[in-house]
Amino acid sequence: MTQIGYTLSSEEHSPTDLVDHASRAEEAGFDFVSISDHFHPWVPQQGHSPFVWSTLGAIANATDEIEVGVGVTCPTVRIHPVNVAHAVGTVAELFDGRFTFGVGTGENLNEHVTGERWPEHDVRLEMLEESMDVMRELWTGENTSHHGKHYTVENAKLFTVPDDSIPTVVSAFGPKTAKMAAEYGDGLWCSGPQEEVVEEFEDAGGEGPKYCQLHACYQETEEEAIDTVYELWPNGAIGGELAQELPSPKHFEQAAEMVEREDIAEGSTITEPDPQRYVESIEEAVDAGYDHVYVHQIGPDQDLFIEFFEEEVMPKLE
Repeated sequence: MTQIGYTLSSEEHSPTDLVDHASRAEEAGFDFVSISDHFHPWVPQQGHSPFVWSTLGAIANATDEIEVGVGVTCPTVRIHPVNVAHAVGTVAELFDGRFTFGVGTGENLNEHVTGERWPEHDVRLEMLEESMDVMRELWTGENTSHHGKHYTVENAKLFTVPDDSIPTVVSAFGPKTAKMAAEYGDGLWCSGPQEEVVEEFEDAGGEGPKYCQLHACYQETEEEAIDTVYELWPNGAIGGELAQELPSPKHFEQAAEMVEREDIAEGSTITEPDPQRYVESIEEAVDAGYDHVYVHQIGPDQDLFIEFFEEEVMPKLE
């Protein structure tokens, strides 16, 4: 059965607002929420980037039943996997079985801030595999030492970890990472309904939930929605590998100068205020093989979107 979710966009909202949005999403009947883990917003206009692990603690206290995931964390450069494992173990304990941990190879935008070099993708993938080994060993609650190619752990033991294993879902954009997700992950995480990535994941023996994020902006008119996306989320129309390589929000702002309103209107972001358009996009993702589909409402009007989705979209999905 398809699970329908809602995005908590850390780049656009304060931690207090994110907690409120999570509570409102639970009240509206969403099955899960996913929160982004960023050190920087994509462009300065987005204006926020709270520390995800602190925000998650507050969300755990403010909600009762809704599933919560991080989509996704890069546990390789900015934060040592020992510290990520510590944070995840505590948060998973707070959520008591309703937490899913998403991981990926990350972006230079967030990971360069400690002065470490930003390696090429094959190295980042290798680092992610090793970091997952380290974290899973720590989550056993046993004393852990590790002397690997990228990470060293000496005599570390986590005393606060949940009794059950922590599901770790791997983000993938291409065949190589999809195969890695099948081998190392407990599921697949994607942005947009990439059918070929699902096929690669499943052909490689991958099992578990498959998450797909859809981007949208609900406003009274499509023109208003396009204007909002153009101002606050132009990075979504920047193609290629720039999203992984540009180092700062200012650089994304400069790259976004090449984006036109027509690019937003003709892109994959849902801007029509038509509930059927949302239903069709969700059905497209389901047909592509995803069983967890969640929607990112771009801009400040989160209550407006949640009310629209609850009253006009959800009934059409039943």
